[in-house]
Amino acid sequence: MTATLVAEDLRRAYGETVALDGVSLSVDEGEVFALVGPNGAGKTTLVRALTGTTDAEGSVTLFGNSPRDVDPERVGLLPQDFDPPERLTARELLAYYGGLYDDARNVERVLDDVGLREAAATWYENLSGGQRRRVCVGTALVNDPDLLFLDEPTTGIDPAGRRALWRLVEDLAAGGTTVLLTTHYMEEAHRLGDRVGLLADGRLVAVDDPDALVAEYGGDPRLVVETGADPAGLDLPSNVDARRVEGGEGNLTVRGIDPDDIGGVVDALDRAGATYESLTWTQPDLEDAYLELTSAGEGPAPTAGLGEESLTETVRGGDA
Repeated sequence: MTATLVAEDLRRAYGETVALDGVSLSVDEGEVFALVGPNGAGKTTLVRALTGTTDAEGSVTLFGNSPRDVDPERVGLLPQDFDPPERLTARELLAYYGGLYDDARNVERVLDDVGLREAAATWYENLSGGQRRRVCVGTALVNDPDLLFLDEPTTGIDPAGRRALWRLVEDLAAGGTTVLLTTHYMEEAHRLGDRVGLLADGRLVAVDDPDALVAEYGGDPRLVVETGADPAGLDLPSNVDARRVEGGEGNLTVRGIDPDDIGGVVDALDRAGATYESLTWTQPDLEDAYLELTSAGEGPAPTAGLGEESLTETVRGGDA
């Protein structure tokens, strides 16, 4: 498959602060590449380097050319911070930005794509935060780009609007558009990314299919028990690992079991005369993989784990 974007050994520092520390990646035609990391990880600096809006050591090519030599009709960019004129309506803003290109898309179609047909005549300053972000997404789509950069596109958008934009990105990719997006929403990265890059402290610590990242780095499924019981006093099989949850006073995490074995843990608690408040079964997710790859959660974590697939049973005052 042909690589639309290739970056090699990108480095960028602001004084003594290293924003990019040797980042290399490639993105194929029609692929959605999701870049994940907390604020300050270097996501925005990387997008700027890839689009040629900031200088960085190393090399970048888009469609085989330098970013600054690429036909602007082929590239769409939604920066993280974007403040269009506030006294234009949503429709007028899209028409204005569409007027910068020779062959822009139909404005009404773009309004439909971003879910703003009913608010099309509203001034930008009177739109909600989520609606403003949708307008900004629309300005990045109005030239019908072959390569689309979206820097945290769904920040400030309500859950329903976020999922609508996810479907839009999926449709664009299905039509052949190459998409590189940054996000700190793990669910968004897992849903959209054909591949996910985990960025920490300016370094790309892992790149793979999101399910592969979870399988390799996310760890085992676990049962978290809210109890004061001593794990050493529980009669559990030798292959089961029960220990205090790090940073979770009063909780035990139990690994090495299947959901069918939860009853056996309850029986062990009963035999030990232990009380417990709740049992939560959790599958590993992309956030677990990220935390494992970044020193077991040291430093700021991305927000919003993957819809944790958890099953919680609460028993108040349960006394064996």
